[in-house]
Amino acid sequence: MRIGFDAKRAFHNARGLGNYSRDVIRILTTYAPQNEYVLYAKPSSAYHFAGTITVAPTGLYNAIPALWRTFGCVSQMQGLDVFHGLSGELPYGIHRLPLLKVVTMHDAIFVRYPELYSATYRRLFTAKVQYALRVADVVVAISEQTKRDLVEFFHADERKIRVVYQGCNNVFRQPVSLDCCEQVCRKYHLTDNFVLTVGAIEPRKNLENLIRAMALSATKLAIVAVGGESHYAHQMLALAKQLDVKLHLLHGVPQTDLPALYKCAAVFVYPSLFEGFGIPILEAMCVGVPVLTSQGGCFPETGGEAALYANPVCPEDIADKLQQIVTCDELRGRMMDAGRLQAAKFTDENIAENLLKLYTK
Repeated sequence: MRIGFDAKRAFHNARGLGNYSRDVIRILTTYAPQNEYVLYAKPSSAYHFAGTITVAPTGLYNAIPALWRTFGCVSQMQGLDVFHGLSGELPYGIHRLPLLKVVTMHDAIFVRYPELYSATYRRLFTAKVQYALRVADVVVAISEQTKRDLVEFFHADERKIRVVYQGCNNVFRQPVSLDCCEQVCRKYHLTDNFVLTVGAIEPRKNLENLIRAMALSATKLAIVAVGGESHYAHQMLALAKQLDVKLHLLHGVPQTDLPALYKCAAVFVYPSLFEGFGIPILEAMCVGVPVLTSQGGCFPETGGEAALYANPVCPEDIADKLQQIVTCDELRGRMMDAGRLQAAKFTDENIAENLLKLYTK
């Protein structure tokens, strides 16, 4: 088969959508190298994808790659058997082409929490999602929660939706040595046995209630938050100072350092209000760290019975669950063992098999 991907996020996004796109490309080129893989994007020197061909915008489109991605690239899809939009959209005009059209939908957060997005953003992405859901032959939802949201908010045709869970980079499945942990802690001026959280430092990720929970907790561990700089991050530093909570914000952390940061943590806390899947939960479980995350939504799909769950808007509940994990060695041991088993459900092999089944059907 000749399979094309919308690869903008793979080349230019270092966060969740980029990680998903890169993992899909890596997994399929590894487990099904007999296929030809074509990446449609303006390339970046930050990432290289072995076993692929890149088709990039030219001429005027090179100056406005977003326009090419939305409209122009369809004229360069001759010979494709499948085109897979990896980040919730398909180029306009693709409905006219005789190929299998697949789109991955990650979440409907911009509809569920409209106050977090501008009106222009909401209008634009609503139009893109509606078009993609209408013309796609197969819609990949990364969780049952996302599938429910697509049906509820966009009246998507449930018969076209297939849930294919995502995984995480294999760097999190490799052993982490004590020397590596010590080097990373020295690099970021940390002592071990802290509470770790990873993700964008923005209101939806709910760092505020983790800080308030730590202020209530009898276990006065430092919080280490890995994510980008933001106005909200500065607000959280001020709140932590006010509540006498030790907060370390780490920006620009390379992925190669993350497994050691997870390994050094006493517990990984992911108090997000809402996600499509929650990859950091899986990363932490792969490394072998107890996970505390939020009740409801997609989180039980990712964490299974291995995680503990707290009400994300109740600092008292978060503090209580934190205390249980930190002070009970037996509970920690059970959670670490169960986490590794849970993480084993989200393997590259399973993802490759499920995607290839969709393409070949």
